Amino acid sequence: MAHMNMIQALNSAMDIMLGRDPSVVLMGEDIGYFGGVFRTTEGLQRKYGENRVLDTPIAEGGIIAAAIGMAVNGLRPVAEIQFADYIYPGFDQIVSELARLRYRSAGQFFAPVTIRTPAGGGIRGGQTHSQSPEGIFTHVSGIKVVMPSNPYDAKGLLITAIEDDDPVVFFEPKRLYNGPFDGDPHKPAVPWTTHPKGQVPEGHYTVPFGVADIVRPGSQLTIITYGTMVFVALAAAAALGVDAEVIDVRSLVPLDIDTLVRSVKKTGRCVVAHEATRFSGFGAELVSVIQEECFWSLEAPIQRVAGWDTPYPHAFEWEYFPGQTRVATAIKAVMEPA
Repeated sequence: MAHMNMIQALNSAMDIMLGRDPSVVLMGEDIGYFGGVFRTTEGLQRKYGENRVLDTPIAEGGIIAAAIGMAVNGLRPVAEIQFADYIYPGFDQIVSELARLRYRSAGQFFAPVTIRTPAGGGIRGGQTHSQSPEGIFTHVSGIKVVMPSNPYDAKGLLITAIEDDDPVVFFEPKRLYNGPFDGDPHKPAVPWTTHPKGQVPEGHYTVPFGVADIVRPGSQLTIITYGTMVFVALAAAAALGVDAEVIDVRSLVPLDIDTLVRSVKKTGRCVVAHEATRFSGFGAELVSVIQEECFWSLEAPIQRVAGWDTPYPHAFEWEYFPGQTRVATAIKAVMEPA
């Protein structure tokens, strides 16, 4: 085992796959010579050459279109969109072409494209560098959607994504790149070397899609979340002294419904939390699943914690971010006697 932060874990995953499979290629803005804006692809172009790690123009639609063309001709492209906020120029290519290719060709063609992109706030990126658009892509049939919360999962899930024959949109919570974050911006940064999930095998391994992770077992309520909010939820529950079962969804599509349902039927109470905006966010789907499957087991209405329905503000970032206080308010609401 080696100590890795999430950047190093993702880099290791791509390094391994480039070495194992000659059909794997990386492409994106500044990912080669400069190693990416967050240095996630650092050193890979020097190691594998410009024909395997390609610097592209600033043209997200062109990046995705080229990746689709590569994929249907036998390659496994891993395309980086520099920030999730920039994915929209490539949206039509993803939704109208990439997601439907296998279906519209009756299985004659498939496109094993992995699209990596940093998402979420917490780094003072303002409205155009802080969005969490994962919910938009979960609505599109034919796309798998993933968001890891730690280095161990990040590496294993990315290898799974690259090896998958279907397209995967892989969101990386940028606030977690260098360490776990409990939602308190006034605390000193904590490195991944202090966390068990910062211990990452150096070789090849996979983490399967469609399997949620029970981060903390508990009996009093279930908190369903993913990404940065995993650590916020853990901290909020600990501060209240509540025996919460915290579940990291990590694979949004496919979704591990069975694990979520078993947990809520056991605890009888549920809080759903994510950083993305509330209205039509992925949390609405999670709430719907729990309401449909666990109605007779619920002891209180499900509570939802999310970002506000506004652009991500630069000056008021921590008023927008759904931190421990808002999670704690939701926990108290579901814990009140029925």
